[in-house]
Amino acid sequence: MKVGIDLGGTKIKAALVSDAGEIISVQECPTEAAQGPEEVMNKMMSLTEKVTDHQPFAGIGIGAPGPLSSTEGTILSPPNLPGWDHIHLVDRFQEQFQCPVKLDNDANVAALAEALLGSGQGFTSVFYLTISTGIGGGYVLDGSIVHGASDYAGEIGNMIVQPNGYQHANLNPGSLEGLASGTAIGRMARERFGVEGGTREVFDRIRRGDHDMQRLVEEAMDYLAIGIANIAHTVNPDVFVLGGGVMNADDLILPIVKEKVSRYLYPGLARSTTIVKAKLGGDSGVLGAAMLV
Repeated sequence: MKVGIDLGGTKIKAALVSDAGEIISVQECPTEAAQGPEEVMNKMMSLTEKVTDHQPFAGIGIGAPGPLSSTEGTILSPPNLPGWDHIHLVDRFQEQFQCPVKLDNDANVAALAEALLGSGQGFTSVFYLTISTGIGGGYVLDGSIVHGASDYAGEIGNMIVQPNGYQHANLNPGSLEGLASGTAIGRMARERFGVEGGTREVFDRIRRGDHDMQRLVEEAMDYLAIGIANIAHTVNPDVFVLGGGVMNADDLILPIVKEKVSRYLYPGLARSTTIVKAKLGGDSGVLGAAMLV
C-alpha cells in the first residue's frame, strides 16, 4: 500500500491506495494556504496519519502545484500557495515518516493516474490535458512521466496559439490558457455578452439554444484544437485524455474538439489520433501521486 496526497490551493486530499490502484481510505481538509507552509505541511502529515491508521505502507507520493523540482523534492513558488518559496517538502516528509517520498506537479500525477488506471490504460503513450481554471498537461510514455530537461515538459498552458493575442496573467500573449481555459470562456462571455455566470452559465445557455454562446465556445475550442494538433505533430501520442472542470460538458466539447483537431493534422495522423474524456475525476490526484512510489 502507498499514500497519495493531492495538495491544492484550496483543498488537501490524502488517500491510502492499494498496489492495484484502489482507494482504501481517504481524508481531506481545507488548505488554508494563507496560514503558511508549516501549518499546511502539518495538515498534510495529519491526513497521512489518519488514512494509514497505523497500517504499514511503502511510501508517499505528493502532487502539488508548480513550479517545483521533482528531482530535488522542492516546491519553488506556486502562485496559489503564497509563501512557499523553495520549500523542501520531500525532506520534511522523509524525516517524519522514514519512507520513500516522491513529489511531482499536479498535472503530471493526474496524467500518470489516467495512463495507468484511467482512460489511457493499455496505451503506450498518453498525453493528458486538464482544461479548467487554467490549462496544464502531462505526458506519460511507457508508464513513466516525461519531465524534460528541467521539469517543464507538459507546460502547455503557455503555448502560443494566437501570436500577439490576449495576454492572461504572466503567460505569453495568445497563450492556450488565455484563450481556451474555463477562465477564458468566462471572460469572453462576460466581455462580449455580459454573461456573468462563467462556464456553467455558458454551457447552460448553449443547451437552451444560445447561438452566441455556441460560437464563443467553438472559438475557444478552435484554440484548444490548435494546441492539441501542435502536440500531436510533436510527440504523436497514442491517445489524448482530456480532464478538468470544462470537460464536465464533454457532450458539448468533445465533438467540437475532435472535428477541429482533425482539420489541423496530416490526414494519416488525423485517422490515428484518439481523443477521449478522463475517467478518474477528482480521484486522479491522489491515485497518480500514489503511483509515484
